[in-house]
Amino acid sequence: MILHEAVEQVQQVPPESTRQAVGYPALFLLVALGALVPVIPTGALVSSAAVVALHQSLPPVALLLVFAVAAVAAFVGDTTLYWLGQRGVRSRNGSRWLSTLRGRATPERLTQAQRQLDERGVTVLVLSRLVPAGRIPVMLACLLAELPLRRFVRGNAPACLAWAAAYGLIGILGGSLFPEPWQGVAAAIALTLVISGTPALWRRIRR
Repeated sequence: MILHEAVEQVQQVPPESTRQAVGYPALFLLVALGALVPVIPTGALVSSAAVVALHQSLPPVALLLVFAVAAVAAFVGDTTLYWLGQRGVRSRNGSRWLSTLRGRATPERLTQAQRQLDERGVTVLVLSRLVPAGRIPVMLACLLAELPLRRFVRGNAPACLAWAAAYGLIGILGGSLFPEPWQGVAAAIALTLVISGTPALWRRIRR
């Protein structure tokens, strides 16, 4: 009898609620991991999640949750990576995390980031989050300038909010153009790939 009632209760759970219970934690983990290991296309993940949220029964609430989860996850990942980088700067032998950051920032981009940091302070973090491949050089510049973690956090918080909002809007745009969610996801992913690849292509053309 008890088993039968439990099965009925499980069957009464809306599939949408089940997807949300799995989707938001997965989004948080992937975005936070993508901030630590910058090989995961976190922007495409957020845009795709926004497309799916746009087709939920309560789109405003779902979109707000996507925005909040993405921003917090990016903030947690960035803060953790900066803290690990600080340990490398203070260590005589450096660290694997600091070496990884150095390897992902060309001398030209690092010099540019250091100049922007001197001119604009921590506000440059907002721009670095919005410009493709701009986050790591600016973070490395902050580390080499021995910027305290507290100052980095103050500048990175609005940067993560702006980043989550920007890619959420890309998802809303893609989702509103097509009737089916998978079509909107495909459009959002394509748009994020174009945005992320354009600066690298432009640099190659200039060279």
